[in-house]
Amino acid sequence: MTADTGTGNGARADSGLELSELAADRALLGRTSTAERVAGILRERIAQGFFLPGVRLSEERIGNALGVSRNTLREAFRLLTHERLLVHRLNKGAFVRVLTAADIADIYRVRNLVECAALRGLGEPPFQVQPVADAVTAGERAAEANEWTDCGTANIHFHQALAGLAGSERTDDLMRGVLAELRLAFHVMEDPRRFYEPYLSRNREILTMLEDGDAQGAERTLGFYLEDSRRQVIEAYPEQRG
Repeated sequence: MTADTGTGNGARADSGLELSELAADRALLGRTSTAERVAGILRERIAQGFFLPGVRLSEERIGNALGVSRNTLREAFRLLTHERLLVHRLNKGAFVRVLTAADIADIYRVRNLVECAALRGLGEPPFQVQPVADAVTAGERAAEANEWTDCGTANIHFHQALAGLAGSERTDDLMRGVLAELRLAFHVMEDPRRFYEPYLSRNREILTMLEDGDAQGAERTLGFYLEDSRRQVIEAYPEQRG
């Protein structure tokens, strides 16, 4: 099979991807496959690092892997372009976006608004924090195995779970897109361990506060956490370096 190649703008092809893994996602589509479900699968794969920034997405290869029509796939691409995860280049196709520092700053503004508000609105303890605990444990196990990409995925799930404490489907949908977009920034960093390792203990600290019923302390700690993370990412992002 001939790999697609992009030209200009530092574009890369998806020829190195193990699309057999993507083919396994067919089961998620069911009999009533829709563009929204396809977009959901691709969004999660982007967040996992399966498709890296600058990669050209082949309609033929991905459509065959998922077993969906070209029209369905194009509609999914359109949805992800609207979410700022993809960009469309005339006569070249769809590419995974490469974020700017301004994008990252805006993403962190949204995260502060949503994640901190979710903790602020928790009400009376005990809180249902099992998804948060699962993500913390997954991150720690990935770090022990020196699997820093998996650690990053667990960190994304941790923040998704924090936002999920709001109990709002709309918030969940918003954060899935925001966190997938943020992950695009992490994919281009030179040392993923540098970004993820310091936050393992801080994730555990926030979980412990929530388990103890201290939502106010967890919110305050999360606010400092997000500011430290924003600063670290902006300072290390390639666009910012001389």
